[in-house]
Amino acid sequence: MADVASVAVVIGPTAAGKTAVAMALQDQLGGPAKAQLISADSALVYRGMDIGTAKPNTQELAAYPHRLIDIRDPSEPYSAADFVSDADAAISAALEQQQTPIIVGGTMLYVQRFIDGIAELPSADSAMRLELQQQLARLGGAAMHAELSASDPVAAAKIHPNNHQRLLRALEVVRATGQPMSAQWQTAKGAIATSRLPIKLVTAAVVPTQRQVLHQRIHERFEAMLQAGFLSEVEKLMQRGDLHPDLPALRAVGYRQAWQFLRGDCSHADFVAAALAATRQLAKRQLTWLRGWSNIDLQSAAAPEQIAAHLKRLL
Repeated sequence: MADVASVAVVIGPTAAGKTAVAMALQDQLGGPAKAQLISADSALVYRGMDIGTAKPNTQELAAYPHRLIDIRDPSEPYSAADFVSDADAAISAALEQQQTPIIVGGTMLYVQRFIDGIAELPSADSAMRLELQQQLARLGGAAMHAELSASDPVAAAKIHPNNHQRLLRALEVVRATGQPMSAQWQTAKGAIATSRLPIKLVTAAVVPTQRQVLHQRIHERFEAMLQAGFLSEVEKLMQRGDLHPDLPALRAVGYRQAWQFLRGDCSHADFVAAALAATRQLAKRQLTWLRGWSNIDLQSAAAPEQIAAHLKRLL
């Protein structure tokens, strides 16, 4: 029987310091020749969205190469299914090079689907999606969520009425297949990561002990983003002419609020307040995911090097 390799998974809320832990772990494992970082972040996949996503800078990426960063244009979709496929391929490639894969990111849906498997859902239907979007504009999110609750209460309980992307996708699956999406989730339970790949998973959650500390880090990081030219970055995206704030890429926290400010829909103070509030809400949702997460091997608020050293011992 082939040896089972260890894969590190570093998760946590936004601004908690996950990337610093993953970089420290790569250092302790022997550098890029011995360990491969794999991003699990739905915003970092997009090119040209660097400052507002807190993407590692050019120097950091040169020293700590990541897979699955800058692999899509902001006009293109990227799904959890795409991530699972790409992550499987990145892990397989790393193992062939005798590198330890390190998955790091805060898109909990991506990581959970990677670990638990993902159903073979039907491909997106552009005509049906357009019809659903028109209904959403006409009826509103609450009415569409009520329709989903009637046809798939399990999925509806996991999808907020304001999460229009996931809401419309769930309705699309029901209408296309006649079956609830939640039932199709169950068909993927056998396709867990440890059965798809010859690996074992070691998971570390980077979680500050006090919510106030995390909120302060969010505030400081956003101020640094503004000073680094975040608004100029969004302005360049607007000037392309082929993007709009309802695209999945531009629903990333901060970007939609910046778009509204640059369009003249709100004041600078309102933009900052809304962006910070959206980021805090994202952190709250991520912490909620983590509270329900099973099989976390290590949860810590220690310094990155300490967490990395503990995680290394578990690999």
